[in-house]
Amino acid sequence: MLRRRNTTVLNQEEQLIQAELSEAIEDGRVAMIGPIRQEVLSGIRDRAQFDKLRAKLGAFRDEPLKTFHHEEAARLFNLCRSRGVECGATDILICAVAAEMQWSILTNDQSLQRCMKALRAEGLTL
Repeated sequence: MLRRRNTTVLNQEEQLIQAELSEAIEDGRVAMIGPIRQEVLSGIRDRAQFDKLRAKLGAFRDEPLKTFHHEEAARLFNLCRSRGVECGATDILICAVAAEMQWSILTNDQSLQRCMKALRAEGLTL
């Protein structure tokens, strides 16, 4: 039996993100928090794919989260909400950690991008 390889075609934006991520990994400029790890792994139904990705993500340690990160995430959530922008708990936590650590966020997630745009309009550097 012949089996077709998974040939996912990336669009131009995804190709740029993939290239930037590859460069950041090679340069050791990638950080992760536990909620990102959980979100990335959630929804992968195939156990073999789950285990393979989990092993690859194991190369990145989780940045410890502090009480401040959660409090700042709540503040930023309230700020976005007051501006009419709804942000998910994980998205806003990512923004809070990135702002405090002075990290950039590399994503093509539309929800996270909306949160980032609203926070940048308020003067936050992400």
